[in-house]
Amino acid sequence: MSSARDRLTDALYGAGWSVVKKLPEPVAVRLGRTVADLAWKRRGKGVRRLESNYARVVPDASPERLAELSRAGMRSYLRYWMESFRLPAWSAERVRTGFEPKDLHHLTDGIASGRGVVLALPHMANWDLAGAWVTTKLETPFTTVAERLKPETLYDRFVAYREGLGMEVLPHSGGTAFGTLARRLRDGGLVCLVAERDLSASGVEVKFFGEATRIPAGPALLAQQTGALLLPVTLWYDDSPVMKGRVHPPVEVPESGDRAEKTSVMAQALADAFATGIADHPEDWHMLQRLWLADLDPTKGPS
Repeated sequence: MSSARDRLTDALYGAGWSVVKKLPEPVAVRLGRTVADLAWKRRGKGVRRLESNYARVVPDASPERLAELSRAGMRSYLRYWMESFRLPAWSAERVRTGFEPKDLHHLTDGIASGRGVVLALPHMANWDLAGAWVTTKLETPFTTVAERLKPETLYDRFVAYREGLGMEVLPHSGGTAFGTLARRLRDGGLVCLVAERDLSASGVEVKFFGEATRIPAGPALLAQQTGALLLPVTLWYDDSPVMKGRVHPPVEVPESGDRAEKTSVMAQALADAFATGIADHPEDWHMLQRLWLADLDPTKGPS
């Protein structure tokens, strides 16, 4: 990416955080929907990929149904961005009432146990809002990992934004994140990881909607090495301003097998939980990149 494009990208995100957060909420909602519809009508690479991914999730969907899904998916994606730009200006009460998760006892019991908890979730609805809700409503800090973005100034913006919501953010690259996450868990802490797309090209192969892909090994390995509870989480929107979600039952560490075998079993269980949530709310899965191995260039990895 050229330096001029880097500066433009950084400036656009900066404008989002400085301008959109000052808009009245109804105006921000309308703006997000307008931008989503314009992007959907242009049918750029991201929209086409989103539609292709939905075809795996809903294999019997007609072309018309896939078009409806991709339009709804873009509206959901832009709702995520409008909310994220505005989250720093939300009151604590707005954050506390902005998310309603089901089966929360899996998480609260895990936190109370002191054994440490790993929350693993796919790119659904607004994971930043869910994180802000955890730090605000549950008054529980947590550690997460962020992909290093280009330009570096944009990565710094995202880190500052998430730290402002009460998260400890570690860079995905650099090799030190796993050790820090393990220490946090051994201290009884909470770790949250977006975990249905492998960014390292060395993840664990799983079946996802009937086809092979790879997901990160980190959540399963952390649970094995630290004794932490591993909980899948899925999120979705409905017609209300309140995001919904579900904390799924724990993914248990198998009693037999070596580390690789245990990791494979646990990764598949995670993928199955993610697939359940995505199948119920496909339009809220924001996967605008290639995911399945059949779509990936083996020389380049995910993109």
